[in-house]
Amino acid sequence: MPPLFPALTAGSARPALTFGDRSLSHAELAAAAGASAALLGRAGRVAVWATPTLETAVGVVAALLAGVPAVPLNPRTGERELAHILSDSTPSLVLAAPGDELPPVLDKLDRVNIDVRATSGPLPLPEEPPAEAPALIVYTSGTTGPPKGVVLPRRAITSTLDALADAWEWTGDDVLVHSLPLFHVHGLILGILGPLRRGGAVHHLGRFETAAVARELAAHGTMFFGVPTMYHRIAEALSDEPALAEALSGARLLVSGSAALPVYDHERIAAATGRRVIERYGMTETLMNTSVRADGEPRPGTVGVPLARVKVRLVEETGEEITAYDGESVGEIQVCGPNLFSEYLNRPDATAAAFDGPWFRTGDMATRDPDGAVRIVGRKATDLIKSGGYKIGAGEIENALLDHPAVREAAVTGEPDPDLGERIVAWIVPSNMQSPPSVEELARHVAQQLAPHKRPREVRLLDELPRNDMGKIMKRALHG
Repeated sequence: MPPLFPALTAGSARPALTFGDRSLSHAELAAAAGASAALLGRAGRVAVWATPTLETAVGVVAALLAGVPAVPLNPRTGERELAHILSDSTPSLVLAAPGDELPPVLDKLDRVNIDVRATSGPLPLPEEPPAEAPALIVYTSGTTGPPKGVVLPRRAITSTLDALADAWEWTGDDVLVHSLPLFHVHGLILGILGPLRRGGAVHHLGRFETAAVARELAAHGTMFFGVPTMYHRIAEALSDEPALAEALSGARLLVSGSAALPVYDHERIAAATGRRVIERYGMTETLMNTSVRADGEPRPGTVGVPLARVKVRLVEETGEEITAYDGESVGEIQVCGPNLFSEYLNRPDATAAAFDGPWFRTGDMATRDPDGAVRIVGRKATDLIKSGGYKIGAGEIENALLDHPAVREAAVTGEPDPDLGERIVAWIVPSNMQSPPSVEELARHVAQQLAPHKRPREVRLLDELPRNDMGKIMKRALHG
């Protein structure tokens, strides 16, 4: 199989990674990651403490070079969730930046500190693993239970990145600016591995700030990746920050993903900059499925057409395929192609249930315009919330809420939010209606159990939750 990162193999002296005032060329990255890869040996699987740092990028590349599956860990994950991920994926060691303080649950693992500056000469890079070899195991929030480990083979990563190169005219001359977290698909695979595969560069901001976006795009950047929450904040800032509007105007490509970008924000950005944000559609299990093309006409509300080698179909609840491209017929999106994951780790039942033959059932509902462009209209189920660029399972939040002594029953839903996309709403039957828990108390409880972005933003008190004859909570009735 051809190398995942040709520029590393070639020892290119061109810039590769920049985080703040630290940077590595492709040749320097090859030396640093190659040295770390040599330490991994036959590690089985490795966890990566995925802070937004140069060390995380080097650590993930090292694991990929060594052919060792990497499990990115969100540093803000609560102990219960983190313990589940570790017991499920069974990594033999954890890669981290020197000085990082790791939670006690990781103490049982051997630790390898990532050295981003190789002191010796470059080592011969390992032979490229097979296309079907597992590359990453990324955990996605489950709607009815603990997060599942999505096993992504090298084939899925290369096919997605090459398809995006075709759709976005992405080359080694591009410099990507982004500030996304490095423990999920958007920030890590598209935002770090994408530029490295092209032989180009990425400038990671560490944290999102509109002034930093303006500075980096004006100085170096040709592309910017963000989630709708970031673009909403950009749209809000444009009238007061002329440098931001000018920098965005000069960018070759502005890409939004992870949730739908509101039309209002599309139009405000276009009016101020003359640039249209393009959207793409993907998920952890499929990586990228569709995108507006760089040479196409962005239309707010659409996520473009299927990428190269990706097949997309819409299916009725009866299982019948919808063949009409009329912009009105709604069906579940099902996907087939080399971009798909291999399996849910240790969950053959869930893997089998997720497929209809070769077609993966996404659970997303959509229509298709006459030109084949996909318009996503919602979830087949009500239990996946897209907030601030994250996909959040309601079930795990409900389980955490039910652990609170002041909560007798709990249901969690999402509601439209102009900043976050959706905000998390907790519907609570308190143990004592005369002394109910506050939103601050429950938010703090959930953030400690899971992660801060999974905390409820609103709490609504009920005497009882609406249930059907089988005892299942009827969430649609909550908003009735």
